Amino acid sequence: MKPHDAPIPDAELARSRALTQRIRAAVAEAGGWMGFDRYMDMALYEPGLGYYASGAAKFGSAGDFFTAPEISPLFGRCLARQVGQVLAGLPGEVLELGPGTGRLAADLLLALEADGILPRRYLLLELSAHLRARQRATLLEHVPHLMDRVQWLDRLPDAITGVVLANEVLDAVPVHLVAWLEEGPRERGVTLAGGDFAWDDRPLASDPLRAAVAALDPLPPAPYVSEMGLRARALVASLAARLARGLLLFVDYGFGRAEYYHPQRSAGTLMCHRRQRAHSDPFHLPGLNDITAHVDFTAMAEAAVDAGAELLGYTTQARFLVNCGITGLLEAADPARAAGYLPLAAQAQRLLSPAEMGELFKVLALGRGLRSPLLGTSAGDLSRLL
Repeated sequence: MKPHDAPIPDAELARSRALTQRIRAAVAEAGGWMGFDRYMDMALYEPGLGYYASGAAKFGSAGDFFTAPEISPLFGRCLARQVGQVLAGLPGEVLELGPGTGRLAADLLLALEADGILPRRYLLLELSAHLRARQRATLLEHVPHLMDRVQWLDRLPDAITGVVLANEVLDAVPVHLVAWLEEGPRERGVTLAGGDFAWDDRPLASDPLRAAVAALDPLPPAPYVSEMGLRARALVASLAARLARGLLLFVDYGFGRAEYYHPQRSAGTLMCHRRQRAHSDPFHLPGLNDITAHVDFTAMAEAAVDAGAELLGYTTQARFLVNCGITGLLEAADPARAAGYLPLAAQAQRLLSPAEMGELFKVLALGRGLRSPLLGTSAGDLSRLL
């Protein structure tokens, strides 16, 4: 799948060229080859040049993709019911990772305020100065009276009590690529060919990567290429270890391990996004494209459990939102007022439809010290698929 670009502003092209030169230099300094995880890290997060480190629009119709909070306030209002269930029995904080535009934070705070279950603090972990400014503007516009509860963080807190939210975060954590060939598994990395980036396969070099590949049983049939989310596993394990009591909630697109490494998925799940189009070339205009990989939710659950957390549920986004009352929220809107009701119904369709986000997106719930069954996974739990 090849990218198609409309005319690109000169400033964006200049930034992409500067990042390309920086990555080329890094490849050369590494001896002519770097793992794809390092390439993805630079393409997305290199200070001042990477996709998420620049000031270009990323979310919504003016950006490269939509996330659920930008699609509809119904998403945040449903999520607030799950967050509220936890906070009602456990006064604590909400920590949101990768808060995007701040839309989810605003919707959650408004809904929790209406239910009388505001967190002590709403923490946002965001490293991009541009995105922090956008989040602050969103929150000042929608919840100016609650800004005293809002705090931005530069790193994870040492201990967490309450709820941790990560909506479409794990898919953007850099991944290793592994190619299963006739001679055995190899790490697929990046080299230079005539000054251009090119793929090159090397023997598995790191112990963690070798262990992760060896743990797959059965191994995918060769030839086969897929992603290993070692950094995402480490993030989930770190969150689980820091969770004194409360809930970890991950919403993203992905599968359990058996489906993730299905024989028909032999080209992996790596995908790039630019201007509402998806393509499969991560070397195209570095810094101007989002790069993502689907989530192996089995690996995430294992990482959390190994760090002392408990698996509380796993289900589709559609089932989670239904469990949290999205149909009731829609019914509460006045169908006679078509100008308000019809857009809301269309938004709900995008969130719930199997052809849109409803089935591909999953919700993984992990926790520590929670007794009550979770509202969001009370029906339609799919933990058996992990």
